[in-house]
Amino acid sequence: MHVICTAGHVDHGKSTLVQVLTGMNPDRLAEELEREMTIDLGFAWVALPGLGEVGIVDVPGHRNFIGNMLAGVGGVAAAMLVVAADEGIMPQTEEHIAILDLLRIEKGVVALSKTDLAENREWVQLVSGEITHYLAGTSLEGSCVAPVSAYTGQGIPELGQSLAECLRELPARLDLSKPRLAVDRVFTISGFGTVVTGTLLDGRLSVGDEVEIIPGRRRTRIRGLQTHRVVLEEAGPGNRVAINLTGLAKHEIHRGAVIVRPGSLHSTHRVDVSFRLLSGELNSLPLRHNELVKMFVGSAEVMARVRALSARKLLPGETGWLQLELSQPVAVVKGDRFILRRPSPAATIGGGAIVDVQPRRRYRLQDHAVLERLQTLARGRPDDILLEAMDAGGVLALREVVAKAGLNEKQSTEALTQLMDTGKMVVLGPAASELTPRSTALVLSRGYWERLSKEIHSFLAEYHNAYPLRVGMQREELKSRLGLPGRAFNALIKHKTVIGEFVDHGVLLGLPAHRVSFNDHQQRRINALMARFREDVHNTPSRKEAFAAVGQEVLSALLDRGTLLAVSADVLFLDETYAAMEVQVREQICAAGSVTVAGVRDLFGTSRKYALALLEHMDQKKITVRKGNERVLRY
Repeated sequence: MHVICTAGHVDHGKSTLVQVLTGMNPDRLAEELEREMTIDLGFAWVALPGLGEVGIVDVPGHRNFIGNMLAGVGGVAAAMLVVAADEGIMPQTEEHIAILDLLRIEKGVVALSKTDLAENREWVQLVSGEITHYLAGTSLEGSCVAPVSAYTGQGIPELGQSLAECLRELPARLDLSKPRLAVDRVFTISGFGTVVTGTLLDGRLSVGDEVEIIPGRRRTRIRGLQTHRVVLEEAGPGNRVAINLTGLAKHEIHRGAVIVRPGSLHSTHRVDVSFRLLSGELNSLPLRHNELVKMFVGSAEVMARVRALSARKLLPGETGWLQLELSQPVAVVKGDRFILRRPSPAATIGGGAIVDVQPRRRYRLQDHAVLERLQTLARGRPDDILLEAMDAGGVLALREVVAKAGLNEKQSTEALTQLMDTGKMVVLGPAASELTPRSTALVLSRGYWERLSKEIHSFLAEYHNAYPLRVGMQREELKSRLGLPGRAFNALIKHKTVIGEFVDHGVLLGLPAHRVSFNDHQQRRINALMARFREDVHNTPSRKEAFAAVGQEVLSALLDRGTLLAVSADVLFLDETYAAMEVQVREQICAAGSVTVAGVRDLFGTSRKYALALLEHMDQKKITVRKGNERVLRY
């Protein structure tokens, strides 16, 4: 199903034409009927040859209600531009054409209305030629101009035929399995509750589906679906849909909200965009850095602060990159078109496309790396776009990268194959053959992998240089320096350990080439200390005594290497001694069923301090468990 919108100057007959075409008056508000002027969005539908029913969103033409007009044009497939034959192109006609062009609505029909009021046929032809000339260079260039009169009915069948031919040229709406509906109307029906309407994009919704309202993350469930008053069990992309939501009051949702599947879309307070500033009669002022504007995207309207990225100001007619800081969160996806207006005096100044929906930070003016990245995101091939999203994201789950890139499943699958074949992507975990765009496997770009590898190697090399007697750096210290989340850090280290780039010493990480070595003086002191540990293996020197014998750095090295084992803050054993003691304690428990501190003390001919330290260490290792004054084996 297709949805089209009207466009055109106030009082050029948009609503009247819709009523004649459909048999329905799109004006529904009492004030609209009284003033004979559309104020808010109106809705109707018509059956067109070979297409079935086509939805029509009737928008207001008066400049005071341009915000309402913009809420209705998001997601439409084509436009019916209405121009009165007795007046021709007027200021609001120009603004509406500019908006359709900025939103890239590339199909349309011009309804040359009120031909019964034109002076003669030559005048109609003159105005028709003027319209064709004006549309040259816009997205509606080449649109059919259909002379009509709602009063006499002349040309109405031909207008319907022209609309049908226009819509038949449009490709079918893609089903990306990511349904989203920008809410443009909210109302209640007695006995049913809250109902919202909008055009469904990118996927399907079914009765009973759990959905989420963004922004706000409020969850609810679909009680009912309708399209053109026909009850449905499922609605597909491109349909004009009314959704009855359960357990939701009217005040809890508003125009501008987006209905999605839970977790499939996140709101944002900042977006990076490509932007074109209008010129001529529509705009004669530059757009400056830090200027306050209104942003219209989907059905949402929000104030935004402009951060210029390519130049401190844009002159009329120029294009550039902007970062928009939003006063309220919006729910958008990459590629969504938007419009900017000045709040006072109210005027449309330009528009463009969203390039990045979740910029990581504010960018400086004329940062060439940022500008190149935005250029790639805006115009690159699917594999370039996916790679750029990967590079910007760091270490992310593949499905997050695909969502950030805004690619559909077919595009992302092809892009993944390309990136793997060219070695531009690194996968932490499963084999490449197991990857799908919905995989949770962690991935990163080859460039980021190399930068990260260089950074990690530098950190560890500096650490080894500063502490040559230590086998490696604490894992938590390295994780903190890199600023990586736990899952990403652990997966990265595991991968690098498997391929031999690091040595994992448990809580310590080191480089394979690093070897702990002692000078002659240190080795003599170590030999003397080891002799003391072997004199009476169960009554060993304390940590304090060992520190006094060899110094802290050497003692730390002996502990890191596993030569000595600290079973408590003060008690140290030789590693082989501890292993033998552990075996003997196990055998004692197996023979007697349990063991006490006194029993271990007598077993090894040592003091209570050493016996208790040994048993508490075995408790920590989950070998034994205390029951009263006794220890038993856990398994």
